[in-house]
Amino acid sequence: MRTAIGIVAAIVLSIFAANLVLFTVNEVEQVVITQFGDPKVVITEPGLYYKLPDPIQKITVFDKRLLDYDSDADPIYTKDKKILLLDNYARWRIADALLFMQALRTEDEALARLDDIIFSELRKELGQHELSEVIATNRDAIMDTVAMRAADAARVYGLEIIDVRVKRADLPPENEAAVYNRMRAERAREAKAYRSEGEEQALKIRAETDLESTSIRARAYEEAQGTRGKGDAEALGIYAAAYRNAADFYEFTRTLEAYETSLDEKTILVQPADTDFFRFLKGR
Repeated sequence: MRTAIGIVAAIVLSIFAANLVLFTVNEVEQVVITQFGDPKVVITEPGLYYKLPDPIQKITVFDKRLLDYDSDADPIYTKDKKILLLDNYARWRIADALLFMQALRTEDEALARLDDIIFSELRKELGQHELSEVIATNRDAIMDTVAMRAADAARVYGLEIIDVRVKRADLPPENEAAVYNRMRAERAREAKAYRSEGEEQALKIRAETDLESTSIRARAYEEAQGTRGKGDAEALGIYAAAYRNAADFYEFTRTLEAYETSLDEKTILVQPADTDFFRFLKGR
């Protein structure tokens, strides 16, 4: 009986002693072992480890995973003196557990320091760019620059900043109306410029079309007059040839045509009977 009790007591003491000197590190942890407050060992690999019992040696556990930093929206001035409410976030991790413990010790202190670093770099960089660049045209390049500079500044605290990005960028309510009105004015000015250019192009096209139309009409008139003159000349030639070959018949037919043109049922013509106009109406 006493032997069994002794065995149980030995086991309990062994477990208690093991708990005093043995500890485990999992995949998402890193540990700093201190002896009377002075750092001795940094463990980053998972496994079972041992140390001297408290209070000789103690362990401090830090997270090894990527962590989130999410700030509240703060006002920042751009190069063109516009106020922008910027809500940004970052991804970071504890890269050097020993340096982190010596400089900051806790994640809350790390977040406070990250807030100072990132906001300072954002304010510095955005102050060199206009609002349109920050909002639309150059945001990614700006944030890459901020992330690089913030990472350099955070390295002395054992922190590694992986990325910094803008989650949301808003204008203060008192500035929204002015900005929107300016945007409307700019769009109206651009539309007016486009309309003016269109009207100028339309006038140019109309002028070129009118010139081409006038030129075509002039050429057509010239060709028509030439054709008409050529036809009249040919007709005169035919008339002249007919007159030479049959002068009496030609004179007779032309006189009949004159009768048909000049005389009808309502025409009253008073002339002497011996005129040439009536000589073909005289009896033979």
